[in-house]
Amino acid sequence: MRRLLNLRIRRSRTGRRAGAALALTALTVPLTVALAAPASAASGSPCYALRGPYQKQAERFLGLPVDGRQSASDCRAIRAFQTGHGIYPNYGYAGPVTWGVMQVVARQQAAGHDPNKAHKCPTTRGRIACVDLDRQISWVQDGSKLVFGPVPVRTGRNGFETRTGSSKIYWRHLHHVSTLYHVAMPYSQFFDGGQAFHSISGSVWSAPGSHGCVNMRPVDAKKYWSLLGYGDDVYVYGRKPGT
Repeated sequence: MRRLLNLRIRRSRTGRRAGAALALTALTVPLTVALAAPASAASGSPCYALRGPYQKQAERFLGLPVDGRQSASDCRAIRAFQTGHGIYPNYGYAGPVTWGVMQVVARQQAAGHDPNKAHKCPTTRGRIACVDLDRQISWVQDGSKLVFGPVPVRTGRNGFETRTGSSKIYWRHLHHVSTLYHVAMPYSQFFDGGQAFHSISGSVWSAPGSHGCVNMRPVDAKKYWSLLGYGDDVYVYGRKPGT
């Protein structure tokens, strides 16, 4: 009888502790959800995010009516841009990260079909791969002829900036895997120390940037692989925004 009574007491205490833990969880979960993306954005249901500090700028960039007030259609358009450019959480809030990416995309679009209009990349050496850190674009050129690009790239983050200046491709590895960061680097073409052109599986617009390499979309890195080879020139110039 005494053993049975002790067992019941222990079960009662265990139940009270479990109940307290559940109560604590019930208090903390809403705070976690509030800090994450709204449930409506995550589920794909109608989007009603709050107005961000760059609401007007986002509306102007996306060709929406510029009134500075967040509507459901504004939110959906901003969220579509965020999703397409690897910005997370992607719940339609026009914050500094979203506006920063929009500015980069605008500069990339403005490059058009004449990315070397300012003649900042030397094109008197034959084939050359140019990397403009300011606009986060790269292209391949033969003399005055644009061979490929410009395409969007993601260069080094603050503290790991992609080095500027002239260099040459000295090593290529189709299926390279970084021994330092343990990540796949397909279509790697090294041109300056451990810095290389290579493809990534994520977004080339996502912050904060690479560890110095020039990240590319797979289709662009594959094209670079077919266009460039050992000894081809690479020229990097400018400064990445935020570095």
